[in-house]
Amino acid sequence: MSDRVWDRFLTEQDKAHLQLSRERRVGFGTQPALLLIDLYRWVFGDEPLPLLEGMKLWPGYCGPAAWNAIPQIQRLQSAARAAGIPVIHVTGLNDETSGVPGWNEAAHRDAGRRARSEDPVARERYARRYEIMPELGPLPGEVLLHKTSPSAFWGTPLVGHLNYLDVDTILVAGESTSGCVRASVVEGCTNRYRMQVVEECVFDRHEACHAINLFDMDQKYASVISLDEATGYLSTIRGGAAGTSQPQRELIASR
Repeated sequence: MSDRVWDRFLTEQDKAHLQLSRERRVGFGTQPALLLIDLYRWVFGDEPLPLLEGMKLWPGYCGPAAWNAIPQIQRLQSAARAAGIPVIHVTGLNDETSGVPGWNEAAHRDAGRRARSEDPVARERYARRYEIMPELGPLPGEVLLHKTSPSAFWGTPLVGHLNYLDVDTILVAGESTSGCVRASVVEGCTNRYRMQVVEECVFDRHEACHAINLFDMDQKYASVISLDEATGYLSTIRGGAAGTSQPQRELIASR
């Protein structure tokens, strides 16, 4: 990956510093898992629209960046399932049914107030904001967790589950690069996992934030790798089906 998405945002001093710095790569372990973060309706909406148009219906809309990532994420999912590694999906915890407010309570409260005060269609949209997109959703036997924080680790049983499976490497996909992806990567690093962010499989509504947060994670907490690197690595992991249930394996085999 000679040309990086963040290159055009770096200053000449940044580039000079990088020339003098030692290259830092986290490297792969032997027991990977795939972590899919917040691939829900709130950021995709029901159809591809320009960003500023889509956010009128879905305040969390990520526009073309989200929709363009779908086939890339599907390719990563297919490679992970073929390798038999754990695939873990994370979405938001619905505060209306759980009674637990989210971290961005004020913004969501305002969106919820607008939804409740508008027409039934708007209320219906808001009610299904945390539904994972069907083309990216879990297969039987794959883990689905609900979080109430930016990080997929905070307040969820994720660490315990990964430790149970002896996972040492986490491939990360989802959104947003500058928000929940970054928060999860930092906490994953804190818990001593080898964090691998798959560049084509993460996205953000803001182009500059996406690029610079990838740069920052690659410098400090993770390796930002290409989809080709990720699938190449997974092709070396065969039969390491920790966490892959029999129903899941049968469904994968039938596809």
